[in-house]
Amino acid sequence: MPPEEPDILSARPQMTAEIMSRTGLNEAVLTRLVHRFYGKVRADKVLGPIFAARIADWDPHLQRMVAFWSSVALMTGRYHGAPVPAHVALPVTWDHFERWLDLFRETAAETCSPAGAAHVVERAERIARSLHMAVEDAKPGAIPSLICG
Repeated sequence: MPPEEPDILSARPQMTAEIMSRTGLNEAVLTRLVHRFYGKVRADKVLGPIFAARIADWDPHLQRMVAFWSSVALMTGRYHGAPVPAHVALPVTWDHFERWLDLFRETAAETCSPAGAAHVVERAERIARSLHMAVEDAKPGAIPSLICG
């Protein structure tokens, strides 16, 4: 990914403040959202085993996820990672992503203001679609979705 343009970097704090004002989201809300959501994921009969097989130490994962959602929802730029490679080899289908979204929507509604929940859910839906396409494209014999349209 190319480095961000300097004008985007200088505008980021203003964009973050505007998003926070409009949605009611902030770092504390996102931290509660992430921790509550992954508590549900860990207890889920469908998703829990997939995560349990791959995450031994949850504290660093939760810290990464808070930074990720801070970047995604508030445009803070706190997350520096590559989520696609971490997900392409997972044994998941769209049903898993749909379950993930169901839990995320539920948790966002419990944790965020209505505007904040709508904001993060929209982004979660986009992320789920993108990761699902990456997982499908990585399967042996798959024709990349970019070629298929």
